[in-house]
Order: sequence, then C-alpha cells, then structure tokens
Amino acid sequence: MTQFLYLIFMAFVFTCPVLADEGAIRARDLGIPFDGKTGPLNAITDVKGLTVGHETIIQDLENGLAVRTGVTAILPRGKDSNNTPVFGASFALNGNGEMTGTAWLQESGMLEGPVLITNTHSVGAVHQAAIEWRVSQGDADSSGYWWSLPVVAETWDGYLNDINGFHVKTEHAKAALENAKDGPVQEGNVGGGTGMICHEFKCGIGTSSRIAKTSDGDFTVGVLVQANYGLRETLRIAGVPVGKHLQDDKAYTEENPTASETGSIIIVVATDAPLLPHQLKRMAKRAALGLARNGGIAGNGSGDIFIAFSTANPKAQQSGPALNLKAITNDEMNYLFLATVEATEEAIINAMVAAHDMTGNLGHEVKAISHERLKDVMSKFNRLENE
Repeated sequence: MTQFLYLIFMAFVFTCPVLADEGAIRARDLGIPFDGKTGPLNAITDVKGLTVGHETIIQDLENGLAVRTGVTAILPRGKDSNNTPVFGASFALNGNGEMTGTAWLQESGMLEGPVLITNTHSVGAVHQAAIEWRVSQGDADSSGYWWSLPVVAETWDGYLNDINGFHVKTEHAKAALENAKDGPVQEGNVGGGTGMICHEFKCGIGTSSRIAKTSDGDFTVGVLVQANYGLRETLRIAGVPVGKHLQDDKAYTEENPTASETGSIIIVVATDAPLLPHQLKRMAKRAALGLARNGGIAGNGSGDIFIAFSTANPKAQQSGPALNLKAITNDEMNYLFLATVEATEEAIINAMVAAHDMTGNLGHEVKAISHERLKDVMSKFNRLENE
C-alpha cells in the first residue's frame, strides 16, 4: 500500500506544471559568443503581450516503458489571443512533419489563437484540446459553436518516450495554455521538448530574441524552437565544428554508425514589427539560415516547419470598411531577417545547453552536452568571450 501511494505521489509530481528555473544555464553563460543585441530576457517573451506555457509529463511505467513528453503553448497576445488574431505565415523547409492549420493560415494570412507543440502521435489530442479551450474562453458565436482550425506542430520523441502509449491528454494541453505567462521561459527538458534530441545530445525547448534597428524604430524579434534534429558530425556552435570534437555518447550513431540524418525542428518566430503576411512568410524562411548555422541540413526524414507572426496591427481582422494598416518597407526587412537568423541560431544552442541527461523508454539514455567540454573546444578555437 505504501509503495502504491508513493507511485501515485510521483505521478502527481511529474505531471504538474514545471516552473521556470531562474538559475538555468544558457549558452551565453558559458561564454559562447553570439552576434546581435538581445531583448531584456533574450526570449520570445520579449515580444510584449506574448506568453508561453509548458506542461511536462514524466512517468515510469511497467515493462521498461517510460513517459517523457509534454506540450508547449505560445499565445501571441496572451489571454487575448482568442479574440485578436495576428497576421502570420508558415514555411516548410522539409515536410516530413506536421503543423495543422497552415492551409487556412496561408490562405487568410491570419493566425487565430495559440500555437501548440507536442510529440508526433499526440497532435490529435492537442488539436481537440485547443478547440475545447477556445470554446471555454467564450470564443463562440450566438449558437454556442465556433469554427476553429488550431495550429498544432510536432516532433518525434519515440526514442525516450512511449510515443504509442498516447500519454498526452486534452487536460495536459489545456494546462499548458492556462499556465502560459510572460517573463523568463524555461528551456531544455520541458513541455513539448521533454523527450527531444538534437545532434545526438539531449535537447528540447530553446528561445532567444534580438532587437532590430530600422528607420521606423526598434523592433523585437523573438524565437522559440523545439529542437529534435541532426547528427553529431555536423554540429557547429558559433562557427566552431564542435560535433567533430565531442564524439562520445552519441544517441544514434553510437549503436548504428550508418544512421542517417533524422528528426525535426519546429521554429516559432514572433515580432512586434508591423508586417503583412507575405512579409512574415519571408521571415519564416530566414529561420532556416539560423538552423543551417548550427549544422542542420533538413534531411529527408526531417520535419522542419516554421511559423512567423506579428503582434502589430491589432485590428487586422476587423470586419467592415477598408482598414488602415501599417507595414514597414521591404528594404527595412533586412534588419528583421538578420535578427531572425541570429535568434534562431542562439535559441537552438540554448535548448541544447539547458537540457539534462535523460533515461527514458526501454532504458534508452541520452546525454546532455558537457558544459566544461564544450567550453574547452570553444577555447581551443579562441571563441569564448572574455578570454
């Protein structure tokens, strides 16, 4: 009986929301140099009004099965995301993955509601939860029904997680939405990133931001990634071929040297710059360049799908007469392109640095990158700050 109660207690503990770790190590804390000026938090939440929530599920089951998964929610306008859509666009660098709702996003140019990220086999449960949550928020017409096409994206966590056990339920997705807040964003083994792996290191959720100076003023670009891609050999950090120097504890090629590029990455780009949907499509494409800086190649088996949105123009979907919208010129977008590339590059490395070792489904173990060994490699190439 005591053991039974203990298991119940542990299940409760590990399915509760995970609070932001104010003392978490990030890439810059190790002296890794990145270009560009960040926002105050160096996070996607530097875009005013935007909130992020995580729900993390960690359980050990019978017969070696383990749950290592979760849900991450991004609300472009916080609790007002239901009632005030934003201009948006998506881009698939390689389409071996899923992001629901993108057909209407591309057609309408509007992102209506939150963006949620989970594992590959839990998209259905999270999709249903997003609709139920929107209805519960009063997002309905006079008949009590609201037509909704939520944006739900995924990456595969089946190496560490019992993915066919369908452990993500609607209540987990709703909890991520309800827990969403501004301020620091927890990174690494959290939310949808709980069981994710990149460049054969433990990885997960990462975020970063940049301030783009234009002739119209300063604007913020924030990026959040769920990183789950890449083999060790191609990993580069701040231009250093780190993967070639850290050859131990490789998640896939240690056991199978012929393993090919696999995995996926979801990238969410947010900005307060006034942009129209076709301009946001161009922003979403630039996230690919940040991924490439770190050694991502968008392999055949990889789902590399990106979404970008702008929190400017709050009356964008207002019905009635023609609207007076604001948009910066295409020439000024160069500053936003650079900010997107730089923030994406750093967000991915933050996801890797923040992660911790994890043992999961069927005893599979994935090591996090060693901070000390990473610093040693960077130092050899004279790429540490303050050396």
